[in-house]
Amino acid sequence: MSELLDIAGRIVGWAESGEQVEAVVVHERETEVRAYEGEVESLTAAESRGVGVRVVRDGRQGFAYAGTLDPDALAEVLREARDNLGFATPDEHCALAEPDGVAPAEMDLYRASVLDHPTDAKVQLALDLERLTRSADHRISGVESAEYSDSVSESAVATTTGIRSTSRETGCFLAAYALAEQDGETQTGFGFSLGRQPGDLDVAAAAAEAAERSTRMLGAVKPPSGRMTVVLDPWVSAQFLGIVGGTLSGEAVQKGRSLFAERLGEDVAAPILTLIDDPTDPAAYTATGTDGEGLATRRNVLLADGRLERFVHNSETARRAGTSSTGSAVRGYSSTPGVGVRAVAVVAGDRSPAELISEIRDGLLVQGVSGLHSGVNPVSGDFSTGAEGLRIRDGELAEPVREFTIASTIQKMLHDVTAIGDDVQWLPMRAAGVTLVIGELTVSGV
Repeated sequence: MSELLDIAGRIVGWAESGEQVEAVVVHERETEVRAYEGEVESLTAAESRGVGVRVVRDGRQGFAYAGTLDPDALAEVLREARDNLGFATPDEHCALAEPDGVAPAEMDLYRASVLDHPTDAKVQLALDLERLTRSADHRISGVESAEYSDSVSESAVATTTGIRSTSRETGCFLAAYALAEQDGETQTGFGFSLGRQPGDLDVAAAAAEAAERSTRMLGAVKPPSGRMTVVLDPWVSAQFLGIVGGTLSGEAVQKGRSLFAERLGEDVAAPILTLIDDPTDPAAYTATGTDGEGLATRRNVLLADGRLERFVHNSETARRAGTSSTGSAVRGYSSTPGVGVRAVAVVAGDRSPAELISEIRDGLLVQGVSGLHSGVNPVSGDFSTGAEGLRIRDGELAEPVREFTIASTIQKMLHDVTAIGDDVQWLPMRAAGVTLVIGELTVSGV
């Protein structure tokens, strides 16, 4: 990583009087293996390097990037960024981030074994995943996909304002999609396992989960329409929480794209719900020590006991809001900093999913949704999404149900959270999942 920081520092050292310069240097490597019918369907190993440069002068910003770290290209990228200043509109809030005294959390997010693990062994993980998924249940008729994926990311940021930072992380996961068939009916289900290195992955668990999710949906029917208690499993709640986290971006608020604009300090959720964005939690798949501007990431409490406490900010949106950066700048080398949550999670409750379900007389356990992101209005909060899962009767799981929709508003759903499970699960996304009991949602079935 010292090499990346040296490159960034070299570019910053070419700054002229009266200008601010920022250089972001990134080196990424990825491997992806897909298995199908006992053979390798695809094997991809990709490596990319690049640099992004911002120049700020008199409230104007110029930006340029290059997908190479060739020494001859570095000065050219800086020149191009300067040239682009002439096309920018002056903005009093335009400036680079400055050191804020927050030290990066001490985390070990890098495993050299990802690079050292032989490609043949990575291929074998995908093949084993498909084989075990197929053999998990006699009703499994095929495996739609069985995939191994890993990534190694290293980055450095240097600025004329005094920032010098580096970060590196690794991650890998397995994902299987199984096909279950019975009496001419076919259902699908997925399973996954994730970790920092291949040795963390549990092939058998991912295969068993895919088989179980697909077979339990056989014989599914449409549920009755009405308003009822709905339990979201961790996979589904993570998707909803990811959307909620996106609406708590300072950038979304300032652009009029957030349903929570002007609601700081208000009760926007049930008092039992506390929502935190914490990229410093090493359990989070997307954990990282520094943000896209080189500032330390940090634990940000977004909702505390249902009260809206904070939006997340980069340095620019923070200046517009008259506050400080929350270490939430997100970017690649080919873009200027945006704002976003990185590792959103609800503080867990103290009861198991089984205990929560045992208290429900009539309801639904939702274990899959479709079209959620396109079905949510980020301004009004209205949502309607296709769903599947299991009926709940007298505190026990009953028949599978599918081809129905659940609908409400994000605001009402957050207020209607009546219980939270103790089963927080980190997934290969920017949000963790947990069992959430929603007192009432509109269900449209038959």
